[in-house]
Amino acid sequence: MNHLEVTTDVVVVGAGHAGCEAALACARLGLKTVMFTVSVDSIALMPCNPNVGGSSKGHLVREIDALGGEMGKNIDHTFIQSKMLNGSKGPAVHSLRAQADKRDYSSRMRKTLENTPNLTIKQAEVTEIIVEDGVLTGVKTFSGAVYHCRACVLCTGTYLKARCIYGDISNYTGPNGLQAANHLTDSLKAHGIEMYRFKTGTPARIDKRSIDFSKMEEQFGDKRVVPFSFSTDPEEVQIDQVSCWLTYTNEKTHEIIRANLDRSPLYSGMIEGTGPRYCPSIEDKVVRFADKNRHQVFIEPEGRYTNEMYVGGMSSSLPEDVQIEMYRSVPGLENAEIVRNAYAIEYDCINARQLKPTLEFKNIQGLFSGGQFNGSSGYEEAAAQGLAAGINAALKTLGREQVVFDRSESYIGVLIDDLVTKDNKEPYRMMTSRSEYRLLLRQDNADQRLTPLGHKIGLIDDETYQQLLEKEKQIAEETRRVEHLNIGANPKVQAFLEAHNSTPLKTGTTLGELIRRPELDYEMLAELDPERPLLNRGVDEQVNINIKYEGYIKRQLKQVEQFKKLENKKIPETICYEEIHGLRIEAQQKLNLFRPISVGQASRISGVSPADISVLLIYMEQMNRHPRHEE
Repeated sequence: MNHLEVTTDVVVVGAGHAGCEAALACARLGLKTVMFTVSVDSIALMPCNPNVGGSSKGHLVREIDALGGEMGKNIDHTFIQSKMLNGSKGPAVHSLRAQADKRDYSSRMRKTLENTPNLTIKQAEVTEIIVEDGVLTGVKTFSGAVYHCRACVLCTGTYLKARCIYGDISNYTGPNGLQAANHLTDSLKAHGIEMYRFKTGTPARIDKRSIDFSKMEEQFGDKRVVPFSFSTDPEEVQIDQVSCWLTYTNEKTHEIIRANLDRSPLYSGMIEGTGPRYCPSIEDKVVRFADKNRHQVFIEPEGRYTNEMYVGGMSSSLPEDVQIEMYRSVPGLENAEIVRNAYAIEYDCINARQLKPTLEFKNIQGLFSGGQFNGSSGYEEAAAQGLAAGINAALKTLGREQVVFDRSESYIGVLIDDLVTKDNKEPYRMMTSRSEYRLLLRQDNADQRLTPLGHKIGLIDDETYQQLLEKEKQIAEETRRVEHLNIGANPKVQAFLEAHNSTPLKTGTTLGELIRRPELDYEMLAELDPERPLLNRGVDEQVNINIKYEGYIKRQLKQVEQFKKLENKKIPETICYEEIHGLRIEAQQKLNLFRPISVGQASRISGVSPADISVLLIYMEQMNRHPRHEE
């Protein structure tokens, strides 16, 4: 029987947030790319929360944008409310978060994909990967069509052998009732890939007309919206925003849940997948935080032109009748009409320690992996990995050196490093606390950190790169000017300081020294600085942060220097850990399992102690002094 045979450069399996970034990266780098999806209607779908960004996730979106990715641009054009979180704290944890119009977000991303040269979208289920002598050569679809390719990026999200569950109802479908991909798992296992079974969940969607908002607290967006993308004109995002609403569960809600725990598939054993620790279901919250008499519930619109409202904070897999009773016990939801039931979803994903830091499989050349399929959770984590995997699949195909994102330079580096060096037994979620260098990895300087790399890869054009160089020049010049600008202890200055509860000057100082005072900043001091040049907000912000946090930044840069020394000590691929005397058996086993590429990466593997690293360093030094000569 004859089947279709097609030859292309790269295949991307999946069209979620990871697949979109992977496919765009490959196509924009000039490679013929085919992106497969089980449904074209699921491109850039938001099956759970209708937002982009949030704590640490906002950092990832900015980094994606700085490298030439699409997520930041897409949300800037489709958001309905935007907020800068943690504004009262230091700049390291400031995080942008925007409510999306889900349909608009998906439609705009699809339009971008459809109009990208070199990119073809294909609705079909990929059922097999074709591997010859440890090298990927193509994929096969359910219809038997073979697509020969030089690289493939797997971005299957939550679709592999997906099962949606609430109460005793179990449907073998993907999110939102879309078709699951039921065949690829067997092919992956046949090629020796280790699979996990993970779980996530989503709350009910409720009809807006059945909600009493008078019993809730209205939540507004920021008066002045900051865009995600460095290329978006801030004036373009100053729009009329839609409100969200805050209410709370109560003891009655918790009683309903506790009385029906035996009917929850989470506790009856019906669900076998491991769920996310940092985004638990409401059943989980009530059991684990039994001392709390209420939990926050956010009512968020799914879009401008729909009455569907998302019930944030109350994901569940309880039976339908219990869900209705539970939601109606919450103030403002007494008459709530459920449009879509809450459900849990189980799916197959991989153990990410099988991947190199480039997100290529260690044992299958040319096969890359990104997104929730790697055992992570969240749209932003998915998009970041999809972009990284797509970039490296393209670079490998083009015969260029691949990129390893290191954890001292980006949250993307932290995310990937954590996934490939740690045993993740549950869906991984990004948090600012996971980064050792978070004062350096702020969302506001993502362009300075990563746009030069994006330009080198080929995803950032020359004009954008030149704009960055000009911005950096302005920051340096203005920082220098401010540090040398003398401010006298005159009556005007003393009156200003008194008005801002700041200690009066005994003698003259510099403007830089005044900026370092906790109660003052660069913007506030403008009236004492009549010669100040007119600069954009991005430059002003960097000048303020660079001066105010100079001491802390210098300290972190020294820590990064030490980190780099270990990262730059590459471990030979042929090293035999069993031959290293003094290395504990557990360390030998873990190092053999993970096969780290550097001493730095080895030091972050659970079960490898600082003493083991010392032994490894001594052994490598001896290897360098007395290299073996092959006969």
